[in-house]
Amino acid sequence: MGLSHVTFITADLDRMEQIFTRVLKAEKIYDSGLDTFSIAPERFFDVDGVWVATMLGAPLPTRTYNHTAFTMPEADYDDRLAEIKSLGLDLREGRSRVAGEGHSIYFHTPDNHLIELHTGTLAQRLARYRAAKPVQS
Repeated sequence: MGLSHVTFITADLDRMEQIFTRVLKAEKIYDSGLDTFSIAPERFFDVDGVWVATMLGAPLPTRTYNHTAFTMPEADYDDRLAEIKSLGLDLREGRSRVAGEGHSIYFHTPDNHLIELHTGTLAQRLARYRAAKPVQS
């Protein structure tokens, strides 16, 4: 069984589209407009082969560490960070990491979704965890 898609509920479809197309480099592939086939107007995006949907609705009431992480090449780090800042999104300080497990940018959308852009892979992270001592909290 695999992942089909991820849906983000948003109070502003246009604003979320800007975040997806500018920060995640997503391609918009569908916009329901006034023809609502689901429970609310929605838009579909392709984020490097992953189907991501946005649907009009009430924002999340609070912020948590519950997040969705997207992969990005290390070379894109500065450009993606600049896009996040240019959109006025709230950056969240990253967690402590061991060297070699990749770099991350965390930001909140206006609807309180936490999104991570990460440069590493699962294989890299597990290799580093096997080779390093845990970070003490």
